[in-house]
This record gives sequence, structure tokens and C-alpha cells, in this order.
Amino acid sequence: MTAKQIAPYGSWKSPISADLIVSNMVRMGKVCLDGENVYWLETRPEEGGRDMVCCLAGSSKNDSKPIDVTPLPFNARTRVHEFGGGGFTAVDDCVFFTDLQDQRIYMQKRNKDNTFSAPIALTPAPDSPGRHRRFADIALDKNHKRLIAVEEDHRLSDDHATASIVAIPLPGKDSEITTLVSGADFFTSPRVNASGTKLAWISWNHPNMPWYGTELWLADINADGSLSNKTLVAGGKTESIIQPEWSPDDQLYFISDRSGWWNIFHFSANAKVEQVMKAEVECGVPHLYFGHTTYGFASGDRIICTFARTGVWFLAEVNVRTGELTEIESPFQEITFLKVNNQKAVFRGGSPDVPISIIEFDLATHGFSFIKKSFQLEGSSADLVQTCFSRPQTIEFPTANGKTSHAFFYPPSNQNYEAPSGEKPPLLVKIHGGPHNQTFNTLDLTIQYWTSRGFALVDVNYGGSSGFGREYRERLKGNWGVVDNQDAANAAQVLVEQGSADAKRLAITGMSARGYATICGVTFHDIFAGGSAHCGISDMEGMANVFHRFQSKFLSSMIGAFPEEKEVYRKRSAINFVEQINCPLMLLHGALDTIVPIEQSEILVRKLDELRKPHYYLKFDDEPHVFRKAGNVKSALESELAFYCQIFGIHPSDKLMDIEIRHLN
Repeated sequence: MTAKQIAPYGSWKSPISADLIVSNMVRMGKVCLDGENVYWLETRPEEGGRDMVCCLAGSSKNDSKPIDVTPLPFNARTRVHEFGGGGFTAVDDCVFFTDLQDQRIYMQKRNKDNTFSAPIALTPAPDSPGRHRRFADIALDKNHKRLIAVEEDHRLSDDHATASIVAIPLPGKDSEITTLVSGADFFTSPRVNASGTKLAWISWNHPNMPWYGTELWLADINADGSLSNKTLVAGGKTESIIQPEWSPDDQLYFISDRSGWWNIFHFSANAKVEQVMKAEVECGVPHLYFGHTTYGFASGDRIICTFARTGVWFLAEVNVRTGELTEIESPFQEITFLKVNNQKAVFRGGSPDVPISIIEFDLATHGFSFIKKSFQLEGSSADLVQTCFSRPQTIEFPTANGKTSHAFFYPPSNQNYEAPSGEKPPLLVKIHGGPHNQTFNTLDLTIQYWTSRGFALVDVNYGGSSGFGREYRERLKGNWGVVDNQDAANAAQVLVEQGSADAKRLAITGMSARGYATICGVTFHDIFAGGSAHCGISDMEGMANVFHRFQSKFLSSMIGAFPEEKEVYRKRSAINFVEQINCPLMLLHGALDTIVPIEQSEILVRKLDELRKPHYYLKFDDEPHVFRKAGNVKSALESELAFYCQIFGIHPSDKLMDIEIRHLN
């Protein structure tokens, strides 16, 4: 065995390059089951970040190969709620998807030879560019030969958009789009029962956000397709209802957090709400995107579900008659987009050893098989790459107000190197977005990019994250910009005290909500020596009236009513305290961002220049809120490495991207 080279942390030569990451970086989203056929969504950076529906016809055990369903130039992505998700479904050998460019719903038929027909538009073209009727959460009503979907109507203007649940006729039916349900600010999850006689859906109104309070409704579907007997089943301002589903025997189930945990409930024939599973685990995720599913029916009395316990996800079976929850042995610790029929379950999953993949689970044999992995390392360098992987350590740490928070810690790892005796590694504190999402411990080449070079990294599930119950989620209520930053700083401090990180080389990084945490972190805490904010918020007052419709009242619950609490907004805005920033700050932003306008970065850049504070700004003219294009993803990663090397005085083996940190000296 070759002796390890002695080299400072951060300078190690790594086989995990930005090119390797980009060439192997396929994002995977929503999963659908249509009989034996499995469908899923892929985002491909090499195609400009296009979202494509893919299909595996039949079982993963046969020799069939995945098929690309969505042809160029179509892009299967909805803009409902801006965050989108749920932009396609597959049923009865047909695929229905919303196209990003015109937001129309299109239909493709699967042929006997597993090819697909050209897309046919089912909804009208926009009245004018940008004035779209947007559609998401598409379901099929077989009895009335129509689709039922959530519509967000932007034909007047984005400021006056309205939401509803609509019926869309299938080809051959001579009718127009009709509104079935309206009156609430937001809708999601329209679900038709198997007999086509009832419709369930979820709604909520401002200023509530769906992870705090929603309502579950039920109505009869009349012979003419109209609705009657609309009934509120469950929910309210302090109960979050998600994912209504109909069992094969037409019983209505849903997930509620009325117990303090997102568990499965049943709406019985005598109009009683009954808790099916009773456990201090989270069988749900916050509705930020459409299309998330965490349970499904193998039969009328057998549910296959996934749940989170202390941030790690498990697979389980629920007996709906007894409520018994039985864990299923599984190698996966991230399980999302779960779909089930009477033979198999399919899901998007991963683990510390397995990247995000589409996975099939055989209900009879309890065997797992891979349909497709987000990346597959091949060639002579594959073994070298794998030997450099850092395995995450689950940590709990004390934080403010006597609370405990959670994170995954990745120590530096590279089989060819070790650091000089006594040296501690630089630490990157990574913050997830949402802000009510959670981070997972699935194998991620982007994380390994850092650890294989000798950086340590901690990925924080700060107070407010999902996966830990409602009380944990509500820690951020009224405290955004405080609790998340306290947890980030305390996670770093604990690792320093344990001897796992260099106190003088701590940096904080994140995108969107985590970009906000990054900017606040370097402004209101003095332990960080640098920060890298992707699409971050610097001026909360400026965001109070420019958040898109879905999040336009988001700040009311996360910070306070505006303008009544204007002083709180001012205190949570780093732009008012730029003189307190005492370390270099890197800002990256997409010019097409409709969620956090690029002005949020540019006003901060101007202020940093005025005060001669060290900073580096990278603008992508062709990117929205999430960087999707291969070249831009590579530039963002390589410029961030160059940034840390400059501010930490690291001399790496990599040829660094040439960047100028203004006012650094």
C-alpha cells in the first residue's frame, strides 16, 4: 500500500472534479406508477437544465432500458407556486405534462412498442407572452373523460393571479375548461376516488403556509361532472394536512400533524377522523413543491409508507385495521416520491453509499433493484473516487434556549493524504433551503468534492427543519434569521470544541433561504472567516412586497406582520449592518430569479464596495433561482473553491479559477 502524502487540509489532490460532477449530475424528481410501467422526472444540466419525463416499461428485473418520453424542445416543468413540482402524471398508458415555456398541458400516448406519440396540447395557448394559465397536480377522472388539476391563472397579472381546481376535457370531448373549486388562496392534491364519485382536495389561505395549517375538503361528483355537498373533513389554521389518497376500496386517507407528528389518518364512513398510525415519526414533508408522496396502498388494508426518525428515513408497512407499524429492512436512508401498487413500490432514494436513484421494491420478496442512478462512476478512476468518500456522522448538538439540534458531519477523507500532525481542517457549514425542508445524508458528489480535498463539512438540520416533528418545525416561526443562524454557529462551535475543525477557518454556505442564513451568519456572528451565499436575501424589508404569490405572506409567519413589525425586518436585514461584516463574502445569483430577485445581491454588492469590504460577485445571466446549466454549475463550484483557498491561505494542487476578491487586502 502506498504511503500517504503529508499535505495541509484543503490542498489535497482529488479525483472528484467539477467536470466529473457536472457530467454525472442528473437530478431526479417525481415518480409515477402506471401498472407495471415506472415513470420519473430527470433534470439534465447538459441539456440546459431541461426537465424530462422518463419511463421504464415493465419491471427493472428485465432487460428493458429507460426511455426518454419528453421530446425536445419540451420542458416538463410547471411554475405553479413558482417552486413547481407535480408537473406530470402517467395513467392508462398516457403521459400528461405541463411545459415550462407556455405552461400548457400536453398529452403523449404510449404505443405497443414502447414509443410515445408527439405531444398534443390540451389547454389553450397563452393570451400573450408570460400571461399563462399554469397547471399542476394533474389527475385523471376516467368517468368524465377529463383531467382535474390545480390552476393558477396569471392572465391578468402576476399580482392578481387566482387559484382554483379545474376540469380539462380530453381529446374528443367537446367542452371547455371548467372551474370545479375556487375561493381559497391556494389548492393542492385533487384526488378522484376509484369509482369516480368523489373528489378530495386541500386548500389554505393567507397568511398561513401549508406546513402550519391547511384544510382537507371532500365533495360528491355529480353525473354532469359538477360538484355538490362540499364538506370540510379536517384541518385548520393550526393543523397541517397533506397527501389525501383513496384506498382501492374507496376509503379516504390523509396525513395530519394534529398529534405533533405527520401521521396517517382515515376519514371513516361515519364521518369520523381516526388516526391509523400512532408514532413519534414524520410520515410527510412540507408542501413547498407539488407531487411529494410518502405512502400508498398495496391493498385496502395494507399501506406501504416511508417515515423520518431524527432526520433519517425508513420504509414500513401499516396495517390499517390494527394501526400496527412494521419497519421494512432497507439499505436506504432517504426515501421520497413513494408510489405503490399491489405488486411493488417505487421511490427516489439514496444512502451514504448510494446516490439518488429510482428504486423498485418487490412487495412479495422484499427485494430492492435499481431502475436508474443519478450517477454511475465508470472507468479506471471509479475505484479511486469511491475510496475518497467521506461517510456522514449523525450528530446532535446543544443550541440556544436549552434546545438540541441536528446535523450530518462529514470529516475530510482521501486515501492518498493525511494532514500534518496537529492541524485542524477548515470547516464549511452548509445550510439547507426551504427553509422548512431538511437535509439528507445521501451520497452527494458535491459534498465529496470538498471533503476529498481536505475540508470538513457539516450539513445542518437547524430548528425549523422538517423530519423532527411539528414542535421542531415551529422553532423558526417568527424567528427566521435567528434560530437558523444560532444553530449554524453552534454546530460549528461544537465541532471546534471537539477538535474536528479549525476555529480560524470556518465558512458558512447556502442557497436561497440558506443564502439568507449565510449573509446573516457573517453579519451577526463573529466566528466565521468567510461566507458564500447563492441567491441570498440581504434586505427583508425589500422582500416584504416582492415575494411571489405563494410566499407573499410567508414573512408574516416567519418574521412578523409588515409594516407593523418593520423594525424587526430592519434588524433581520444584513443590508442595514454591512459595517459589521468582518470577513470576505461571496455572492452568486441568477439574473432570471423570480423567487429572490437579483437586486438582493446587487444592493449588497454596492454597499460592500462603498465600505470597501472584501467580496466576490458572480452573476449568471441565463439562470433562475436554481442553477441548472452544466457550465454555470461548474463555474459556481470552481469559483467557490478559489474563494476559500484565497481567504484561508490554502495552496491546492488544483489549478484554481482566476477570481478577484475585491478589497481583500
